[in-house]
Amino acid sequence: MLGTVLAAIPILTAAPPKKGKLPPDLAEILSRMDDSAKRLKTVSASIEYTKVTVLVDDKSTESGQLLYRKGKGTDILIDITKPEPKTILFRKNRAEIFNPKINQIQEYDLEDKSSLVEQFFLLGFGTNADKLKKDYELKFVKEEALEGDTTAVMDLTPRSKETLSQITQIQLWVSEESWLPVQQKFLQPGGDYFIARYTNVRVNRALPSAAFNIPAPKNVKRVKMN
Repeated sequence: MLGTVLAAIPILTAAPPKKGKLPPDLAEILSRMDDSAKRLKTVSASIEYTKVTVLVDDKSTESGQLLYRKGKGTDILIDITKPEPKTILFRKNRAEIFNPKINQIQEYDLEDKSSLVEQFFLLGFGTNADKLKKDYELKFVKEEALEGDTTAVMDLTPRSKETLSQITQIQLWVSEESWLPVQQKFLQPGGDYFIARYTNVRVNRALPSAAFNIPAPKNVKRVKMN
């Protein structure tokens, strides 16, 4: 079922790192990410999701906006605008996917999958270092410039068999300025993968509660999917 939710969301040229300083080691990267996580309350960003199906050589891309808010719980709203409008809301172990074309909201109960959802959609956003080390085998790979931003690239191999059944490995590009992700690459069993890119990232701005509501009309049809 999680695959169904993920399915609703469908190589950059490497540039040499900046000269004049040594690249950070894994301990420093995790420490900086930990400090960033402690301060993080909200995130807004432009997003681009690219899904690659290797067997049939198919590539699809969706783009829009991500809103994230951390409080007593975690709220995530993904507003896809291209190529087909769609809004996805994660709140209190539930997911809702609004398809305006058919005026329908699909509802999913994710109580047993909440940890996987956070790993896929929030990896590196507010995740503390101890949890990363608990959930993954971590390896610092290199520094890489990504559209003018120097990033630390890490490989993450899930320790959980449940996670490995969905994702075999993750690559994470972390900005060395904000210590937040600018790109994530999720490799799936069989070789397929999807890439999440984050630009125009803004943190700790006031986000009204109304921003985390799906903009559906009153006559929208709701369908429980599980």
